[in-house]
Amino acid sequence: MIVAEQKPLAEIMDRTADAGDVLVLGCGTCVTVCFAGGDKEAEILAASMRMKGDLDGRTQRVSHATVQRQCEWEYLDSVAEQIGSADTVVSLACGIGAQAIVERFPESHMVPGLNTRFYGLPTTHGVWEERCAGCGDCVLDYTDGICPVARCSKGLLNGPCGGTKDGNCEVSADTPCAWYQIVERMEKLGHLDRLAEVHEPKNWQAARDGGPGRIVREDLVRERDREAVGLERVSA
Repeated sequence: MIVAEQKPLAEIMDRTADAGDVLVLGCGTCVTVCFAGGDKEAEILAASMRMKGDLDGRTQRVSHATVQRQCEWEYLDSVAEQIGSADTVVSLACGIGAQAIVERFPESHMVPGLNTRFYGLPTTHGVWEERCAGCGDCVLDYTDGICPVARCSKGLLNGPCGGTKDGNCEVSADTPCAWYQIVERMEKLGHLDRLAEVHEPKNWQAARDGGPGRIVREDLVRERDREAVGLERVSA
């Protein structure tokens, strides 16, 4: 899941200072699970903005709404009227959802209400930890399911560095060494021989160096959209 955290109220208030009508728009998927941008959070933020606005003497209207996913047009279209009537939309979604608002409603002013942090999972109640960097070239097959790109502080691909101590990273004693975990798992599975394999430096072109990422599943693209995405039409 995409993990995010809400921006400070003071920052959001500053970014919406000139707006007479503000819509706080929540997202009902990933950021709901991490308690950053669901319907409850949208309602609380809207109420907090109204109270702070009253204290500051603002004449500002603040409402809230939530869609299932801000990253898909069909859900955003369900609140098109509310978005259109607002001077500013505060997006409580990841950076993808926030940009989707801008692309779908180019005349609208959007302010991000969250800081998108990483792809992760809940390890205990109220704690989320990074597990994937979205690098575009997954290496989990030769590390037995533990990602060194996201979980090693140095992103090493060829075993642990000399800074490992008692199973923890030298960057922080609270950070487990990913390669210590990888070696432990390999040993349990009888795969320690894999450590003898030398892997070339990571090719980051599959991530950011190649420009914005794009995936096209040719078998799923509708006939009417094929030319628009650079595919040849298959019917006469």
